[in-house]
Amino acid sequence: MKRTIVHLLNSEAVTDGDGVKIQRSVARGALQTFDPFLLLDEIASDDAADYIGGFPMHPHRGFETVTYMLEGRMRHRDHMGNEGLLVTGGVQWMTAGRGVMHSEIPEQSEGRLHGFQLWVNLPAAEKMAPPAYREYGPDEIPQVRFGRASGARVIAGEFLQDGVSTRGPVADVTTRPDYFDISLAGGDVLTLPVDADKRVVLYAYEGAVSVRGAGDARRLARQQFAMLGEGDTVEVAADEDSRFLLLAGRPLGEPVANWGPFVMNTPEEIEQAIRDYRDGTLVNEGGAT
Repeated sequence: MKRTIVHLLNSEAVTDGDGVKIQRSVARGALQTFDPFLLLDEIASDDAADYIGGFPMHPHRGFETVTYMLEGRMRHRDHMGNEGLLVTGGVQWMTAGRGVMHSEIPEQSEGRLHGFQLWVNLPAAEKMAPPAYREYGPDEIPQVRFGRASGARVIAGEFLQDGVSTRGPVADVTTRPDYFDISLAGGDVLTLPVDADKRVVLYAYEGAVSVRGAGDARRLARQQFAMLGEGDTVEVAADEDSRFLLLAGRPLGEPVANWGPFVMNTPEEIEQAIRDYRDGTLVNEGGAT
């Protein structure tokens, strides 16, 4: 059965970090809506004033951040001693777990910076696990060609097209995520099988596409975020050259409590995270467990 759009959200222009301008997609007051996904940020600017301040050292607990760079260079540093340069086409997958302190600073003073950060929730059993960091260069991200002039970059999960399976390098994540960056040429149609037990969301960042569901078709315009309903197939068509992200993951079905950079299951756990951060024990063994 084809999935159809059941929830359509316009992204919001916000400022975060040290004055960075971003487009944010998040279900205000109801983070369970897109379970296991929490938010998606897009940075896209040719003006260095919009991004040069970056995101100085800040904390996280209880979820994972996935940073994907389309254009530009971003330097990651964290309290564990990890340091990585995210370049065009590269991906960083960071598991905050019980606590991480990190910074993300552009390593350029001019030119275009364009990328995404996705927040993926962790199950209660893993929210206080040790933090971890993984980095994948552009040459590690498989590319698939299909249709007249279309393609996909496969970051996580399995992309199945014309009987050929292509898997992304990200593995061993509880929510079993799929993360595809899809370029759809005008006139092409993508029909993609997806696991029926996964939540599927789309975000259009160039052009516009139509999601052909069971008995209807709904348009997804640039900088819109859509959640799809039940089914085992996604069919997307483009009248013009377009690009979008397809994200899928197994819902956790757990309560979500959040405050800024912390995402837990209860208000009490959020309060503990705030205390640990203020006490300086968020990122060492002295914090609450």
